[in-house]
Order: sequence, then C-alpha cells, then structure tokens
Amino acid sequence: MEQLLLLGICFVVGLILGKARRFGDAGPRALNAFIIHVSLPALVLLRLHSLAFDRTLIVPILTPWILFFLGAALFYLLGARLGLAGRTIGCLMLVGGLGNTSFMGLPMIEAMYGRHALAYGILVDQPGTFLILSTFGMAIAARYAGGDSGWRAVVRRVLLFPPFIAFVLSLPLLPISYPDAIAGVLGRLADTLAPLALVSVGLQLATTRLAGNAGNLLLGLSYKMVLAPIILLVILYAVVGTGALSVQVSLFEAAMPPMITAGIVAIENDLDPPLAALMVGVGVPVAFLTLPLWHAVLARL
Repeated sequence: MEQLLLLGICFVVGLILGKARRFGDAGPRALNAFIIHVSLPALVLLRLHSLAFDRTLIVPILTPWILFFLGAALFYLLGARLGLAGRTIGCLMLVGGLGNTSFMGLPMIEAMYGRHALAYGILVDQPGTFLILSTFGMAIAARYAGGDSGWRAVVRRVLLFPPFIAFVLSLPLLPISYPDAIAGVLGRLADTLAPLALVSVGLQLATTRLAGNAGNLLLGLSYKMVLAPIILLVILYAVVGTGALSVQVSLFEAAMPPMITAGIVAIENDLDPPLAALMVGVGVPVAFLTLPLWHAVLARL
C-alpha cells in the first residue's frame, strides 16, 4: 500500500502548494512537460520490455479498448445532445474513457488479489490503457484541441507524442536485455511519474471550482467508475464467465478512477482543464471507497 500512500501525500502536497501559490501559473505546465517528455517514455520503455505476449491473455488486453471506444461514443452522442463545447466533449472522451490502471490499479490489485495477479494488471495497463492514450487518445486530443484538425495534423501529433515514440522504440528492443545501468536509470525516471502527476493535479485542483462543472463531472465519473465496469461485467459474464483471475482483475481495473496521465494530456491540450483536474482529483479519493465494494461484488460471482 506504499504506492497508494504516496499518491495521497503527493496529491495533498499539490493542493497545499497550489493554495499557497508557490508554483505560480507556469508550475503545473512545467511538471506536465517533464511527465510527458521524460517520465512516461521511461515507463513505457521499462514496462513493455518485461511483457511476454500470449493469445490466452487477450481478455485483460482487450477490455480497456472496449471501454474506451464505448465511452468515446457515449460522450460524443451525449455531448452533442447536451450542447457541450467541443473541448469538454474531448475531455470526457479522453479522461472519462481511460482508467488509472497503473499507479492506483497495480497497488490495489496487489492488495486485493496478491502479487501473483500483477501480471494481468500490467497487461490491462501497457498494451491496453497506455497504448490507447498514445494513439487514439492523442488523436482525440488533437481533434478537439483546436487549430489544424485535418488527418495529417492528427497523425503528426500522434507520431510525435513522446510515449508513442517510446512504444515504437521498445518493440525492436524486446529480445534485447537492458544493461543493469540502463534499466536502473529508466526505473528511476519512471518512478517520478506518479508523484509529479499527483502534485500537478493537486496544483490544478487548488484553483478549480466545482461550480459550473458538477454536471459534467458527474457524467464522466458515472461512466468511468460505475457504468463501464457494469457493461464489462455483463459482456464477460456472457462470453467467458467471471471465474478466472485474469477476468476478475480486468473487471477490477475497469472500476478504476480516471487516468492521471490522461488528465495531464487533456490539461496540456486545453481540453477543459478545470474538468480534467476535477475528474482526476475527485475520482482518486472516491475510488478508495468504491474499489473495495467492487472487489466484494466480484468475489461473490
């Protein structure tokens, strides 16, 4: 549970520093730039290199893709019907469609299911959540961020997204063992992601008001933390059953709060930054209450 304690402390530190205006207006943007250009690529290079892909593990890999596209379709249709601004729709699609499957998901999996279940969580996270963010997530960010939204511009932004570059570089490196020094450096850089991301979210949330954002916040969190795991439960129950540990972990990961890094990307691309900060900042503490409930429900299936 050390990782969860770290998340909570860094989030509170960010709130305190934000209230005290210690970082100024440029502080969160500087932290976000470091996360996207250094921390995330290091994490991708390190984590993907340790995975052994197998067709029997398709459930944990596939489930985040299903929920992301279902969420994107739902938010697109509801956003248009409710008359939401394009940047708000983009924020909901990006932050509401991707879960915190790593920094909160992995520690919670270890706590609830044991260390032996972490491999399934990594499969949900890396070829699932992080790959979606690096490809379709960036395409959504480019589409709704304004400016040139033609397909060439969208493809260019995806290809130049540092974590996507790291993903491409990691593929030919799969059969090559990293030297201990390289692995150690990547590990140290990757470890900066969680604390910096939570501090950044805290800084953003400290100056964000719930007024005017409550309805959209409820919409995003209701899908991500309630509707999405219910939909996935129905699908998996009908297709493969829910007894296997890989299925249980996939369902548990589906109930995670919004992805911290997706919130950072939304903020960096000016996709309704107050809503993005609220979805992450409110979703994470709420999940400490909802995730044990989901675990209890899944244990009875």
